[in-house]
Amino acid sequence: MEYFLRCRDNVFPCEVTIDEDNGRYMIKKADSSGEVFNSSSELVHWILTNWETEDFHDEAQFEEMLKEIQESLLVK
Repeated sequence: MEYFLRCRDNVFPCEVTIDEDNGRYMIKKADSSGEVFNSSSELVHWILTNWETEDFHDEAQFEEMLKEIQESLLVK
């Protein structure tokens, strides 16, 4: 899964990558720095701790992304 979210702080989108097949769990933040995680659950925890719905232009897109990721964690 890969998501591109238009954030209010920057012209470039924030990116969220969850690649279970290759073990890649990454976030690119509004300031273009990134975070790498060992699992999708660590990634979700970081998102819930550091990002708010109001940080993004399309708040519904952010909520939908969270919902999809959390649902995929339950399926495992």
